[in-house]
Amino acid sequence: MLTTTHNTSMEQPRIVSIAPSATATLDALGVADRVVGVTAHCELDRPTVGGWLTPDYETIGDLDPNLICTSDGLQRGIRDALQERGYQVHHHEPSRLEAVLAGFKSLAAAAGVDDAGEQLVAESRQRLDAVAERIGIDSDDDRPVVYCEEWSEPPMAAGNWVPDAVEAAGGRYPFVEPGERSQEVGETTVVDADPDHAVLHICGTGDQVSADRVTERGWSLDATVHVIDDSLLNQPSPKLIDGIELLSRRLYPNQSEKR
Repeated sequence: MLTTTHNTSMEQPRIVSIAPSATATLDALGVADRVVGVTAHCELDRPTVGGWLTPDYETIGDLDPNLICTSDGLQRGIRDALQERGYQVHHHEPSRLEAVLAGFKSLAAAAGVDDAGEQLVAESRQRLDAVAERIGIDSDDDRPVVYCEEWSEPPMAAGNWVPDAVEAAGGRYPFVEPGERSQEVGETTVVDADPDHAVLHICGTGDQVSADRVTERGWSLDATVHVIDDSLLNQPSPKLIDGIELLSRRLYPNQSEKR
């Protein structure tokens, strides 16, 4: 077991979050006041410790955290480097929606607020149940086909938890199996699936993307194009629940009006 000279009191942990998803989750758990450092990609107004994949270890050390949060396979090396320096690291890289929810509880436990994690998961499940009740799907045949694009050059069909999110929102997603990584797709694959909706949630762009990325591509699609802030589908945080709710309203506008 690694020993550390860093602050080890977990009564009021000093947290550095290098993962935007962890930052958003900590905020939803009500412990944003314990976060003392974030990356330039996080929305919380705190001192920055560098980029998502380029943290400054000296700056982190100056903040003297006793919990550091990382996420995604791309941050495994950062996790390992931090652990070698003696830090306690909460690392979570979910690939399915259920694992995203489980991450709320594990992060809450690491931050010393187990009850808040249980409550956040319960609230998330209630919101997902409300979506299912509102759209009232009786058969998979009633579900519209949805194509979700998380990158455009080349076009990438979103994977990981996004297929689960589409299903939770009332759609069908024949492009990537739930839990699998995002996959490059071509015109034939997308057109043959005959999507009713195309969703653009391009990594790192927020919602500052034009629907022209699809409509002017030359693909023979008869789909309604939606642009959604990428954090609402790409981020395994409570924002994903927001994204599912938004997507369900886009897919079922009439049912949403009856809510």
